[in-house]
Amino acid sequence: MDSEDDMHDANDVDSLEDDFYSGETAMDNDSDDEGGYAFIDNDSDDSDNTTSHHQLNYTILSEEDIQQHQEEDITRISTVLSLSRVSASILLRHYNWCVSKVHDAWFADEEKVRKTVGLLENPAVHYPNAKELTCGICFENYPRDRIHTTACGHPFCSSCWKGYISTSINDGPGCLMLRCPDPSCGAAVGQDMINLLVSDEDKEKYSRYLLRSYVEDNRKTKWCPAPGCDYAVDFLVGSGSYDVSCNCTYSFCWNCTEEAHRPVDCGTVAKWILKNSAESENMNWILANSKPCPKCKRPIEKNQGCMHITCTPPCKFEFCWLCLGSWSDHGERTGGFYACNRYETAKQEGAYDETEKRREMAKNSLERYTHYYERWATNQSSRQKAISDLQQMQAVHIEKLSHKQCQLESQLKFITEAWLQVQFIILYDMYLSY
Repeated sequence: MDSEDDMHDANDVDSLEDDFYSGETAMDNDSDDEGGYAFIDNDSDDSDNTTSHHQLNYTILSEEDIQQHQEEDITRISTVLSLSRVSASILLRHYNWCVSKVHDAWFADEEKVRKTVGLLENPAVHYPNAKELTCGICFENYPRDRIHTTACGHPFCSSCWKGYISTSINDGPGCLMLRCPDPSCGAAVGQDMINLLVSDEDKEKYSRYLLRSYVEDNRKTKWCPAPGCDYAVDFLVGSGSYDVSCNCTYSFCWNCTEEAHRPVDCGTVAKWILKNSAESENMNWILANSKPCPKCKRPIEKNQGCMHITCTPPCKFEFCWLCLGSWSDHGERTGGFYACNRYETAKQEGAYDETEKRREMAKNSLERYTHYYERWATNQSSRQKAISDLQQMQAVHIEKLSHKQCQLESQLKFITEAWLQVQFIILYDMYLSY
């Protein structure tokens, strides 16, 4: 965009409100061709993504949707393979919640899958008539009702099981692949055992890990990267555009999860972000605007004064800014305080060509970076203003406008879509500055 003021004029909430309240901008409902959306470029690749959900190549999922899909997949595996829901959940987690992979692996070699995942058919140890058993961790004897085992049959007391599981849960999502405490055993520990033994807090943590694993382990789903957003996106891989607009109004690129950046490719965006966050431009500035002290090598910037430079303590070395030679060798005979005959002579002989060339290249690089960064930062400021105005419109003005015009808020949806178009235009211009 040409200027930030132009964008601010377009986003003037009070002006828009006055126009609508006076009825001057009422849409012509008889126009079948335009449908009152003249500001949307229908030739754009994004037009179908902004006006109708059924044309999108992705689906926004709330936590309830994720849990429902997860339960459906568990039920499907449990029914087809005649397994308990706990075993079906363990299988799906191992195969990253891909139902087809579970089917393929199971029907190809069930025994191998059971061994790999830890779903044992027969116990590894048997205690048919024992009234007491020894815990394999604390080595204390307990009655049978205080001993718990997984499918393998290795006995551990309630306290040791609780400590083992709680520690694993507090260590992170790795608890989803928990195995029997016996070092020689690979039997899986299911959610039924966890719900039986641990505290409500640990149960909640485990359930959260399980829910998040459905998104994070699944190749087709990702969390919206906006701060505080709990929506996930189920994406149709191979469908073309990577642009995604979440229900929280944040737009991002599915491929790299950075802000939406078409037409710029993800590689260029990654380089730009690295350049903004790395020390490369600091080093360019130092190289372009300073010189190293000949003694201690600390960079020194000269912004005024004569050519006599004194380094800061503890170095305190005195030297000539132009030739970097010791100031004790300078004086009236070498040009005084504001010139250096030695430097001019050496420069004519080409002694400083390489150094000056490096410094000039650094200056050019810094100027080029500053030019594009200022353009990018200005557009970013404009975009933040557009987002702020959109949020104010949705929270305050839409309701007032609906009451004033005696229309449902759903009938004023085109105002929000217009604001989103403004954001897209600003974002497009931002990445053209690359």
